[in-house]
Amino acid sequence: MSRPLIARIHPAALQNNLAVARRHARGARIMAVVKANGYGHGLRRVAQALWNADGFAVLSLEEAVSLRDLGWDKPILLLEGMFDVTELAECMAQRVTLVVHHAEQIAMLERARPASPLPVFLKLNSGMNRLGFRPRDFHAALARITASPNVGEVTLMSHFATADEAAGVSGQLEIIQAVFANLHHPVSLANSAALLRYRTTRRDWVRPGIMLYGASPFVEEDAHALDLQPAMTLSSRIIAVQTLAPGEAVGYGAGFIADRPVRVGVVACGYADGYPRHAGTGTPVLVNGQRTHTLGRVSMDMLCADLTGIPGAGVGAPVVLWGAGLPVEEVAAAAGTISYELLCAVAQRVPMSEA
Repeated sequence: MSRPLIARIHPAALQNNLAVARRHARGARIMAVVKANGYGHGLRRVAQALWNADGFAVLSLEEAVSLRDLGWDKPILLLEGMFDVTELAECMAQRVTLVVHHAEQIAMLERARPASPLPVFLKLNSGMNRLGFRPRDFHAALARITASPNVGEVTLMSHFATADEAAGVSGQLEIIQAVFANLHHPVSLANSAALLRYRTTRRDWVRPGIMLYGASPFVEEDAHALDLQPAMTLSSRIIAVQTLAPGEAVGYGAGFIADRPVRVGVVACGYADGYPRHAGTGTPVLVNGQRTHTLGRVSMDMLCADLTGIPGAGVGAPVVLWGAGLPVEEVAAAAGTISYELLCAVAQRVPMSEA
C-alpha cells in the first residue's frame, strides 16, 4: 500500500484565480508568473490550466523550453534575463523576452549578432534595491537599449517591495512616475498585491504570482475574501493513535508535554515532504474535516495532531495539511513563514495529481 500523503492540484481553482486577476487588471495583459515549477504545483500542469493568460514569466531557459514544447506561442518573460552571451542563441530559439537589469546585459546585447531583434523589459530599481537600474542611470540605459539594432520592443518595468504591507506603493510609485514621465513605452508594475489593491499600478502588463495559486498576499485578508480558491490541497491520513497521560510527552525533544489526557494522531507527513519543521505546537490542521492543531516537533516523515476533541477520528482518518478548508497562508503564519515557501517546498517524493 502506498503512503497516503498526496498533493492534489485543482485546475479549476487556477482558472478561477486567473479570472480574478483579469477582472482586477481592467484590460491590462496578464503575465502569469509560473517560475519555481509553477510555485511547486508543476509547471506543465499550471501552464495548461492558465493557457488563457497573455504571457508566462519564468526564471530559466529550461522552463521556457518546457512551455514551448507544450505548444505555448505567446510571450515568455525571462525574469532575470540572460547570464552569459552564450545563452543568446537559445533565447532566440525559444523567442523569450529578456529582463535587462544591469549594464553588463546591455553590453551582451550590443556584442551579439541575433538573427532578429529581441524584445526586452528594462527594469528600474525604484527602491527594492535588488535588481534594476537606479533612477539616475535609467535614462542612459534606455538610450543604449533603444539604440541597439539587436533590441526590439522595450517595456519598462519595476517591482514593489511593500505592496502587501501597510507602507503600500506610494513611495516607489512616485519615483516610477518621475522616471517614466514622457517615455512612450509599455509599462509593467503590478505584482499580485499591487494588482489587487492599487489601481494606478495596473499598466500595460501585470504580473500576478501567488494569487494565481489561491493564496492571499496580505496578512490581514484571507484568500476567500479575495474570491481566490486554493490550487493545491496537501492531504494525508492518521497512521497511528497514542493516548498520553498527564506528564507524558510526544516527539523529539519532548516538545509537547500533556497536562491532561490527550489523544494524539500520528500523520504521515514530515519535513522531508516539505512540511515546515519549525511549525510548532498549535499549527492548524483539519482531521475528519474538523479543525485541530499539531503537537510537538515535526519529524522527518511524521507529525502529530491533537485528536482529543475529535472522538471519531482514528487510524485512517483524513487529514488536510493545507488547501481546501485550510488556507495555506494560515498554516504559514503559524509556522512563522509565508505561503510561497510552503508551496514551493513540497518535496519530489510527494505524489502530485489533478483533483
